[in-house]
Amino acid sequence: MTKEELNQYVIMETETVVDALQKIDKNAKGIVFVLNEKEQVVGTLTDGDIRRWLIKTADLHGIIQGIMNRNPKILYKKNREEAEKYLEKYSITALPIVDSQEKIIDIIFKSFGTAKEDKIDKVTLTDVPVVIMAGGKGTRLYPYTKILPKPLIPIGDIPIMERIINRFNEYGVHNFYVTLNYRKSMIKSYFSEINGGYSIHYVEENHPLGTGGSLRLIKERFDQPMIVTNCDILIDGDYADIYKYHIFAQNDMTIVSALKNIIVPYGVIQSKENGTIISMEEKPKLSYFVNTGMYIINPEVIHKIPENTFYHMTDLAAQLLKENKKVGMYPISEDSFLDMGEFEEMRRMEKKLNLQAE
Repeated sequence: MTKEELNQYVIMETETVVDALQKIDKNAKGIVFVLNEKEQVVGTLTDGDIRRWLIKTADLHGIIQGIMNRNPKILYKKNREEAEKYLEKYSITALPIVDSQEKIIDIIFKSFGTAKEDKIDKVTLTDVPVVIMAGGKGTRLYPYTKILPKPLIPIGDIPIMERIINRFNEYGVHNFYVTLNYRKSMIKSYFSEINGGYSIHYVEENHPLGTGGSLRLIKERFDQPMIVTNCDILIDGDYADIYKYHIFAQNDMTIVSALKNIIVPYGVIQSKENGTIISMEEKPKLSYFVNTGMYIINPEVIHKIPENTFYHMTDLAAQLLKENKKVGMYPISEDSFLDMGEFEEMRRMEKKLNLQAE
């Protein structure tokens, strides 16, 4: 592994959570190794560690030194042939190879394919209902949506809503509720020809009801939390872990939230009341968590949605907060959130899924 390649997996202990998330996004391995000023390996930080930190503190600018795992497993170069045994023995997915000064020179990774399949086999969402909000017109994707409803716009050769269903189906979900309005007959016709081993129950709006209003049209009464998602997003995350977090945290509503880094394309000025400039910063980067459009809600909160009224899921969150109910967030990285709502984002989704034309 070259030095440039190694840089994707290492970070200095004085850097921040945001810096670590960006590294993990780029390397797609879920981990970075933490180095001290002598460039020795002194810790590890995983996406799970960061998620737990953010849920606990919401501090994006926390210093890695205070968050990292301080007992990293390392293997000296002379013992490199024992790497596979170490990975198995300590149930880890990545092992740094170091020289005599404990400076990292290579990394051995365990295969992720089988591990992911095993994880899904152990934790399923078999009985969890999933609601897909698919009634909107998709005006941001015009003129595509003049011909096709947004849920049927293909990403590669598969419509976005089918990709969403397939992703949930990997976790055992087989019970879907799809809210419809715009070009609903086309959507129903398309999925009537698919035998995917799951059931789709259609909930039809007579007029637009927003991202949450149509939940009141569902006749079934559920006895466990349900997942609600927009029809134009893909979340690259562990759906079972998201659901377990909602239960463990005893939330009434959980919002899956993605990090968003925004670079202001100008120099930003801070000033006093009399116009005296305090400081200037050239093109600063701002970091926020944004609503992805995926939620877990308890069944008893559905009755809070007014009947036959245009109502968004964000309105429901605001109502629950007003009543001092517990609304939590499940943080994911920026690159784990794919939104098809605009053309540029649709191209990014295709690139992320390796679907762009040769």
